[in-house]
Amino acid sequence: ETLTKSFREVQSVLDLNRRLIQQANDNHRSKIPRNLDMNVELIREINASISEVVGLYSDLSESFSGIVQ
Repeated sequence: ETLTKSFREVQSVLDLNRRLIQQANDNHRSKIPRNLDMNVELIREINASISEVVGLYSDLSESFSGIVQ
């Protein structure tokens, strides 16, 4: 159950990243200065989410190791 919950959490963050990246791509393609400025914040949010995913995968690894042993 713990692993399932963790995988769902990871998937949720990955889905968010997909949406953020799509928005950043759309902003970039628009070439509208205001949209391009918004990409700075989107990229910060993506970076924070990536850090969160790394932490979640680390927790998953520990949980999995505990189950296997």
